[in-house]
Amino acid sequence: MKKIGLIVMIIGMMSMSFTVNESEETMVLIGTSFGDMKLKLYNDTPQHRDNFVKLVSEGYYNGTLFHRVIKNFMIQGGDPQSRGAAPGANLGSGGPGYTVPAEILHNHISKKGALCAARQPDRVNPEFASSGSQFYIVQGSVIDAGALLTIEQRRNLSLPADQQWNYTDDQVNTYATVGGYPSLDGAYTIFGEMTEGFDVLAAISIAATNKMSRPNVDIPMEIMIIK
Repeated sequence: MKKIGLIVMIIGMMSMSFTVNESEETMVLIGTSFGDMKLKLYNDTPQHRDNFVKLVSEGYYNGTLFHRVIKNFMIQGGDPQSRGAAPGANLGSGGPGYTVPAEILHNHISKKGALCAARQPDRVNPEFASSGSQFYIVQGSVIDAGALLTIEQRRNLSLPADQQWNYTDDQVNTYATVGGYPSLDGAYTIFGEMTEGFDVLAAISIAATNKMSRPNVDIPMEIMIIK
């Protein structure tokens, strides 16, 4: 994913002025000019969940843009520097000044609608720490079982035996029917998923962009907690 800028501290155990009810999943609504997208946040990635809820509660994302859009891949937002940015300005390096430790779990895959944390590249971020604010939502495409097996085998060649990623039958079926982008699995924290608004995701994902993948017409967002 795109570089997300200067990292000055690790979020670790944060003191936050809100509480999350872990008996149910937190729901958020992302409003755009294309329509609304509803997503649920996973409780088994609590640091990412709590950080996202904190930022949403503060209105951090309101007026920021989906600044990076790639057809059949994903839509990315969360850069505070995108708010009011000049047309054509190169975006994607902004953030709150901290990272969130990786919470990469094998039970979450990069299926269509997956809510994932952006991060800096491996060469400068071997811990896979996430951006404090930038996120992306997977669009992807349908992947058949044979192609998924090839991706799995290729990935596992570079991993020790105790870290290898083998897809379950349910995950294979999800990629074959719902679709997604399995090449991202194991490398980015997935902390939620879309429940409504897949037509909005599809419409944004095919927006015309410049050579930096920024949409030619700005796509601002408003995010609120709805549950």
